[in-house]
Amino acid sequence: MFRLTGVLLLVTLSASGALAQGKGIDKSNERVRDSGSKAPANNGSKTDVGAGRGMDFGKGRTPEVPPIPNPYRVTARRDVILKAIEDVMRNEKLVMDEITSKPSEGIIVSQPYTFIKGAVVSQSELNRHAEVPVSDARGWTRGRYTLNVEVQPIDGSSANVAVNAKIEGRTDGATGAEWVTLPSRGVAEEKFLAALVTAITGAPPPGRTLPNP
Repeated sequence: MFRLTGVLLLVTLSASGALAQGKGIDKSNERVRDSGSKAPANNGSKTDVGAGRGMDFGKGRTPEVPPIPNPYRVTARRDVILKAIEDVMRNEKLVMDEITSKPSEGIIVSQPYTFIKGAVVSQSELNRHAEVPVSDARGWTRGRYTLNVEVQPIDGSSANVAVNAKIEGRTDGATGAEWVTLPSRGVAEEKFLAALVTAITGAPPPGRTLPNP
């Protein structure tokens, strides 16, 4: 009888220990579950990381500059505009063609201006100024453009100024040099218009800034 009582006591103690260990494992699992289910901290006003991050489409990108209207309406007398055209051409190292220009009719034409030389860099600069066919495998060695500026009066105090550029690329082959006319992308026209508007009004066109001195 005494031996049977001892055996029952031993079994009871073993079961209590196992039950206590089981409870410990459950608590450990609960701690693991709790720590893994916590949501990331909200960063308040700091929105570039974490749960507080908001949508920032376009943030940090340089705003796209709108093209300059061509023709461009300028508020100034016709004679003032024509004088400004000649001054800007001179500043841009362009030479007015005295034969083809007709100032009395509001037309000023420049002589061809070579803006790039050299086989290494001519291809990229021509692509920037003109639409060069991808299939065209010519070995370009130079690029030049001719500007045609026309003043179209609206009234006594304003006029439209239109600028058109003739872009040409040169190749040097076995038969000699050849100049090929290419469709303009408007780069030369915009550059001249921006300088002209700044010279007349004292401020660059909308979206532009004054060039560094």
